[in-house]
Order: sequence, then C-alpha cells, then structure tokens
Amino acid sequence: MYLKHLNILNYKNVAQAELAFCDGINCFVGPNGAGKTNLLDAVYYLSFCKSYFNAVDSQNISHEEEFFVIQGAFDRNDSEEQIYVALKRNQKKQFKRNKKEYSRLSEHIGLLPLVMISPSDERLIVEGSDQRRKYIDSVVSQYNKSYLEKIIRYNRALLQRNALLKKSERLSDSLHAQFDVWDEQMTHLGQQIFEERTAFIEQLVPVFREFYQHISGGNEEVDIQYTSHHQDGNVMDKLRQNRPRDLILGYTTKGIHKDDLQFLLSNQPVKKEGSQGQKKSFLIALKLAQYEFLSRYNGFGPILLLDDVFDKLDETRGNSLIQLVSQDRFRQIFVTDTQKQRLTNIVAKTGKENRFFEVSDGNVQEK
Repeated sequence: MYLKHLNILNYKNVAQAELAFCDGINCFVGPNGAGKTNLLDAVYYLSFCKSYFNAVDSQNISHEEEFFVIQGAFDRNDSEEQIYVALKRNQKKQFKRNKKEYSRLSEHIGLLPLVMISPSDERLIVEGSDQRRKYIDSVVSQYNKSYLEKIIRYNRALLQRNALLKKSERLSDSLHAQFDVWDEQMTHLGQQIFEERTAFIEQLVPVFREFYQHISGGNEEVDIQYTSHHQDGNVMDKLRQNRPRDLILGYTTKGIHKDDLQFLLSNQPVKKEGSQGQKKSFLIALKLAQYEFLSRYNGFGPILLLDDVFDKLDETRGNSLIQLVSQDRFRQIFVTDTQKQRLTNIVAKTGKENRFFEVSDGNVQEK
C-alpha cells in the first residue's frame, strides 16, 4: 500500500499543495516551522480521521480561513482508494471513501494502516498512563474492529458510573443496585479488553527488543511490562469494595482505564535513567515493532512517517536505523529533516527510490 497523490487546502500553515509521491522514500526538507510536520500530519489524518497533534479539529484550519480539505489517492492491494476529508468551522466533519461518506468514522480505522514516529512521542515516556493506554488502543483498533467498539462501550459505562458518583452523597441499597449495573458492564468489557491488550503486548515485546538491540548495537537491555487491575483478583469485587472511596473522590479508581505500561532500561524506568538518545531509540524501536506487527497482520506494510528522527541520534544509532529502513519490508516512507545534505546522504545509503520536496512557510516544491 502507498499514497500516490495528496491535495491539501488550508490545513494549518499549508494554504495549498498538490503533491505526487514515489513508492519509496519521500523527503520534506526545510527550516523549523516551515510546515514539514504539517504535511505528515495531513497524511496521518487520512488514515486516522484526526490530527496526530491537535485533538480540536477546528484549530487545524488555516488562520482566518473557514475550512480545510485533504484528499489522498492510495494504491491498496492494486486498487485505488480515494479518501476525502473536509471541515468547515462550526459544521460536522465530512469523511469520504470513494465519494461515499462514512456513517461512523470508526469504520475507516484500519483501512490505511500507518505508523508515525515523532519527537512528540516522548510523551509516551514522560507523561501519564493515559498516553500509553491511547497508544495500545490506537494500534489494536487498527486490526480489531470489535476492540474499538468495546473501548467505546466501556468508556460510556465509566462515564455513567462517574456521573453517578459525582451526584450521590451517600451509598444506599438503591444506589448499590445502580452501581452493580455499571460495575458488571465494566468488568465484563474490561476483561475482554485486558485479554486483547495482553495478547498484543506479548507479541510486541520480543520484536521491540530485536529492533532496540539493532539500533543500540546490542549493549542495552530493555523491556515493556503491562500492569492492570485485571491481573490480580476479581475486578467486580474491587469495584464494589472501592465504592465508598470512589464516592469521596468522585471518580472510579479500579478498572482497565487505569492500565499502564512500564518502559524499562536495564530494569530501571527509562524516564529516569535514559539519555536523550536512549529514549529516542526506545521510542523508535517501539514504533518499528508496531510497524512489524501491523505488517504481519495485514500482509502488507503500513505507511511509515518519520518526523525529525535523526536529530539527537549519534552516528552509530543513525546508521543502524538507516540499515533497518533499507530493508524490503519497509515500503513507502515519509521523512522530514532540517538539513538537506544530511538527509540526502542518508537516503542514498538505502538504495530506495526517492523524491525530495523543499518546504518554506507552508509552500512545497519538488526539487
């Protein structure tokens, strides 16, 4: 699968762009703030129905404009897929596949698998557990439609339970009965979600370790450990036991919405012990393992977006990454960099077909 053509109108600082890409490495070069990352984000939008960086859709419209449009033509299993998204201020987003609008955006997720590697991924390490849960959910949802539906249903039940906690002053028999309804739903759905997450992590970790060893030169031990309330005892019992405490706090303290991933370097949290290069290597290896996982499931490689990945990597790690992406399993790749000569040298080592685009103040020209 690969993206053949991309048309953009009024998306962030890109006023207008009509671009044709190769089935290899496509490079965007230019200074910081020029719009390179916005171009990658437009590609990401066509796959996930949202921006990688900004959850508020209206804020992705160019300043003082009233709408944005992104159109992409993909080759998927030798057939063309035309994807169209448009948003006008204060109106509902339109998202179409081959001129037919989706009734639910969730139906689109997984059609065009994609992996993004960006400096903002550091939030997976430094921020709270919600970022790591979102990461798991975004990957599993790409290949498992029922998983996404379970997440949606679980979150609805959690929302209802939290609303009940906030409006109640004390526990009564009738209130316990209402909690039983939501607790049963959350336990049942949570167990299924837990099992899907466990299976995903068990398959991901060995591949992740292999990629990290390749990038780092094999001198560092890494691990990812999954923690969940479902690993220890009956969650239904835990929800019941914690009702008095939850009532005081006003939110639910047990369940799969509290799951987390522990990122470890030499058995210590990479957040505390890792250098900038080690953290970046950790995240790149994690995303490449995700790429490999989706490739095996779909039978073809996702599109790979590499945003400023060679910054803060020493020469050894950078060369190891080049060797990896030179392999045939990596098909279409989009890369951004501020240094054209550096990227030219890197791409030349891969032997892959390539195109270069210079970006300046939102304007894009093939060079």
